[in-house]
Amino acid sequence: MDVIKHVTWDALRRLKRMKLYTTGSRRKRMNHTYRMMAVLTIAAMVASGCSMGGPKAAQADLQIRQVKTEAVAKQNIGTPTEQVAEVTAVNVIDVVPKVNGEVIEVIKNRGDYVEKGEVLFRVDSKDAESTVRKNELSVKSAQDSYQKAKDDQVNNRKDLADGVEKSKIALTNAENDYNKTRNEFDAGTSNQHQVDLAKQQVDTARMNLESAQNKLATNESNNSIVAAENQMKSAALALEDSSRSLENYSVKAPASGILTDFTLVPGQNVSSSKVGQVQQLDPVKIKTELTEASYQLVKNKKELVYYNPDTPDKKGTAKISYMSPVMSAQTKSYTVELEVPNPEHTIEPGSRVMVQLTTESEQSVIAIPSLSIIREESDAYVFVQQGDQYQKRKVKLGRINGQYQEVLEGLKEGDQLVVTGQNQLKDGQKVDNQAAVPTKSTDKATK
Repeated sequence: MDVIKHVTWDALRRLKRMKLYTTGSRRKRMNHTYRMMAVLTIAAMVASGCSMGGPKAAQADLQIRQVKTEAVAKQNIGTPTEQVAEVTAVNVIDVVPKVNGEVIEVIKNRGDYVEKGEVLFRVDSKDAESTVRKNELSVKSAQDSYQKAKDDQVNNRKDLADGVEKSKIALTNAENDYNKTRNEFDAGTSNQHQVDLAKQQVDTARMNLESAQNKLATNESNNSIVAAENQMKSAALALEDSSRSLENYSVKAPASGILTDFTLVPGQNVSSSKVGQVQQLDPVKIKTELTEASYQLVKNKKELVYYNPDTPDKKGTAKISYMSPVMSAQTKSYTVELEVPNPEHTIEPGSRVMVQLTTESEQSVIAIPSLSIIREESDAYVFVQQGDQYQKRKVKLGRINGQYQEVLEGLKEGDQLVVTGQNQLKDGQKVDNQAAVPTKSTDKATK
């Protein structure tokens, strides 16, 4: 009670010094009010002092808190940051028939796995088959014509060559007769008329030889065989084209993968337009959209960890095949794509997986107790013991987990961080060795 009276009258004296007393009725009301305020204040102080062990404990609580420091260390700030992503095929190839007609047989169904070159369905090909048979006959006819032209050329050449030889012999005989007649004319046993006749026979034989030689040369360069050969080649090309066209009536898979968007039935007419798609399964693509904050976590990475939510213990690593350098104006996000080998086809397009934007090791970061941070408007500061003085540092903060907060900039491991009493320090203040107590932190951030 002595303590209460002492403090009560002490409070009243302070009120007087503040010139809060007035005169008259107003003075009485004010005195009553301030007395009540003083009593309530002292009652609270006494109650607090009693709960902590009496007046001495209350007085100790009013003393300046002791400055304590601890070494800055890495803490587990939480689990890896994850995001849902969609699995898609790297390549999706359209199934487009090259012919028009009625579907007579459907071999594969939607959802089937198909190998490249497998027949998916068949189109009525009667007209195409008829064209192939006609072209086969044309090829046979052209081949016969070509062979006949070759045989004729061989036979004609023999006859013409024989004619040339005969003409040579006839010319030689005519020249011999002419020389004999001239000798007889010189001997007086023949006349001029006989010499002229012999000369005429020589000229005739020479012209017959030239004619035979010209015919032989003409036969050698005769283009009838060339024309027959060209006709045969043209018929062969027509047969090849029609045969290839006939193959198009059996529509095949353009690649290996899952057949999708395929709903053909027999009797349906098709044209040269898409009737389905083949989604290639090896490799597959994992695609997701990132916010600005998430993009900052992965922008310098080459690969990310992914896993199926149904089997979280089985994780894989995939290379980043594409990362958009700028934010999309429509979605306000960044596109990231991973390419994953899928030889066993265990990852199906259309499924969803979880992608870890950070790893387990990245969650171990420099973190400090949130209560050691001094906040001044939008900035954050801490005090560290640097030698024989306390230094105020500006820090850049990151994630929060429980009582710890990540420090992105401003501190490093081993720095002596002031964890209590920092609010009573000034930048550059000397260390009081009796008041400063280094401590070893054993608290860890919750996972």
